[in-house]
Formats: sequence, C-alpha cells, structure tokens
Amino acid sequence: MSNEEMEEENVTLLTAFVLTGFLHQPDCKILLFLAFLVIYIITIMGNLGLIFLIWNDPHLHIPMYLFLGNLAFVDVLLSSTVTPKMLINFLAKSKMISFSECMIQFFSFGMTVTTECFILATMAYDRYVAICKPLLYPVIMTNELCIRLLVFSFLGGLLHALIHEGFLFRLTFCNSNIIQHFYCDIIPLLKITCTNSFINFLMIFIFSGSIQVFTIGTILVSYTLILLTILKKKSIKGIRKAVSTCGAHLLSVSLYYGPLAFKYLGSASPQANDQDMMASLFYTVIVPLFNPIIYSLRNKKVIDSFTKMFKRNV
Repeated sequence: MSNEEMEEENVTLLTAFVLTGFLHQPDCKILLFLAFLVIYIITIMGNLGLIFLIWNDPHLHIPMYLFLGNLAFVDVLLSSTVTPKMLINFLAKSKMISFSECMIQFFSFGMTVTTECFILATMAYDRYVAICKPLLYPVIMTNELCIRLLVFSFLGGLLHALIHEGFLFRLTFCNSNIIQHFYCDIIPLLKITCTNSFINFLMIFIFSGSIQVFTIGTILVSYTLILLTILKKKSIKGIRKAVSTCGAHLLSVSLYYGPLAFKYLGSASPQANDQDMMASLFYTVIVPLFNPIIYSLRNKKVIDSFTKMFKRNV
C-alpha cells in the first residue's frame, strides 16, 4: 500500500479531535468554569442589550450606531462560537470534538473574526468623515453606503472563512488528533497534520495578511487624518468632543488587534501554545465582554438613551 493510500485510509478513520484546553490547571476547572460562565452571560446580555437599545431609540438610527449594533451582533456570534464548548470541556471527562463540529466551529470563528476586522475599519472611516468632513457627512455616509459597507464586511468574512475551510479539507491527520487549544483554530490544526501544509500557510499569509494590512491601514490613515484635523481646531470643546467620539473606538481597536497580531506573528513555533491560547482567549472572550462596556460608558447618547428607557420602565 502506498503512502498516499495509507493517508487516505487514516483520514477516513479519523472521526474526532481532542481539545486540550487549559490542561495545566486541572485543580481550577470549577473556578474557571464559573468565571467564564459569568463572563459569557454578561457578554451576551451586554451586547444584546446594546443592540436592543440602538434598535429601540430612533435617535440612534444613524451610521455610527448602525455599525456599533452590527459589531455587537458579531461579538455575540464570536463569543457563542468559542465559549460554550470551552465551558463544556471544563466539566466533561471527554474533551472530544467531532471532525464536522470542529470544521463548523472554525468556519464560524473565521467568519466572525474577519467580519469584525472589516467593521472596525468601517467605523474608523465613519469617524473620519464625521470629524474631517462634517458638512458632507450626511451626503457621504448615506443609508445605502452604510448597508453596502456592512454587506461587504459580512461577505468578506464569509468568503475568507470559506477559503481557509476549503484548504483544510485537503489535510490528513495521521500522526495526532490532539489540538493544543480550547477551540478549533487553523494554526493548531496545521501543527498536527501529516500533510504538507505549505499551501495553507501561504493562504494565511496572502488572504489573512492582506485583510490585516487593509483594515489596520484604513484605521491608521483615518485616525492620522482625524488627529491632524483635531490639532487644527482651536476650540477646546471641539477637541474634547472629537477625542470623546473616537476614544472608545481606538480603545476597542487596540484591545482587538494587539492580541490578534501577536497570535499570528508569534504562534508558528510549537513552544508558543500557551501564549497563543492566551492571545486567543483575549480577543474571543474578553474583547466581546469589554466592547459594550467601552462604547456605553464613553458615549453620552448611549447613556442618555439607556437612562430614558430605564425611567420609562421604572
């Protein structure tokens, strides 16, 4: 029997992977389960609450909050893709995940992470137009353009996930089915394949790299132009308003892209598993928790809308 036939036979026998998760902390599994359960509940309630608030208040039916509502929706999907399985594995004796479930989890993860990158870039462009071209803002940021940008963001996420998903199906796993991670991600999968994964890494470099450069570049250019515009203003009130408007988004972008960049730049070696998991934990679990808090606490319109709704219901 040839090597290729043996690989094909082995891959047909493979029906599941093992997610190691946080095996080095078995004594804390109950405490970790409760902590991440609370984080997940707050994340879902916070993001869905923000979506409901934006939907319910006509004053928030403007591009900035339309993008924010979609960001909250993507955070709900991202958190729900990763956290429930992680919670189950804290208590389950078997940490198995079927091949099909693994592929579905990776697809959902890849789509939501990429979509969030595009939405963050779109929000930066929206702030650039609002601050640098305030008189033209209603003309440029029309409802039609907003919908097109959001459709592009979700389609971009969908196509990017489909590309990597398709190339994952060319792999065979005849050496090991143990994934050194708490969810199915592409780098840990490539580390355990017995197939030459050069093409997969090339696809990551081409597509993921291009998306990162494009979205980060859009954000950096937008905020550089915003900063130059702010510095030209002599009004302290105008400067404070601009900084307040952009502060929440800048904080969210920093929290999201920092760990994301660290993960894909520093996880190529097998020794980087722990750092990789911590970086992944940050932008898949912690950032979706922080986003509604950051945008709510630093946004006067959101606070006013919440206060009005609270008073009506009391």
